[in-house]
Amino acid sequence: MSNLDKEYQFFKENRGKFLTEYRNKFLVIKDQKIIGVYDTESEAYQKTIEKNKLGTFLLQQCVEEENEQKAIFHTRVIFA
Repeated sequence: MSNLDKEYQFFKENRGKFLTEYRNKFLVIKDQKIIGVYDTESEAYQKTIEKNKLGTFLLQQCVEEENEQKAIFHTRVIFA
């Protein structure tokens, strides 16, 4: 299991708890800890890459499971 898979598993296991506090926010998860919470995906990405290497963190919108496919953003994707 890759590190990003572990981060996503951490998110899924804690989604219910996170939804109460971070609903619709963008979470940055690294080492199975939330290292940032942002209102927009762009802000989360820009702030996080200032101190973290791409591919070392998961950027995940905190939404209900039914929207899961739209919410996943792995750091292997780079904004143009």
